[in-house]
Amino acid sequence: MEEEEGEGEGEDGELNSEEEFLKKYHDPKDRTRQIPVEISIKYMESVAFKKAYGDSPVWTHYRRNHKRQWAPRTRETCIRQGHVSTGSPCPVCRDEYLVLDYRNTALLNQFIDPYTGKTLATRQTNICQKKQRLLEVEVERARDHGLIQVDVPQVEYDYSLYNKS
Repeated sequence: MEEEEGEGEGEDGELNSEEEFLKKYHDPKDRTRQIPVEISIKYMESVAFKKAYGDSPVWTHYRRNHKRQWAPRTRETCIRQGHVSTGSPCPVCRDEYLVLDYRNTALLNQFIDPYTGKTLATRQTNICQKKQRLLEVEVERARDHGLIQVDVPQVEYDYSLYNKS
């Protein structure tokens, strides 16, 4: 009886192999663990990131599963109560190492239009509304800190109109 209850465990209650540990404790949809920004920045430069996404932005190869011909509006959130609750989470929610923070400029630049400097719409990137709001806040914080370049148009003034004569 005792052997059936502790299947795969040693006498002191430890698991014998790494595979058994992963089966018991690793949930790929669990998002309660907080990944530090420093690790996310290193992940963006790693071989694993290049292998998964290549040189294209993280949202280019994403396709949301839906029933009809036209894609519905983006969902409010992909993560509920610390777990991924949908079958096809958005590009940011599906990879737990993609952390939206003002210091992670490599990730933020993927969601900024290179011609206008505005953040891309959710229709194009397919990220959930919660992450879109966070993205817009973090892009503004990065601009305020001077980490993302902001193009301001040059305006020529005719100062003769303002001189007292």
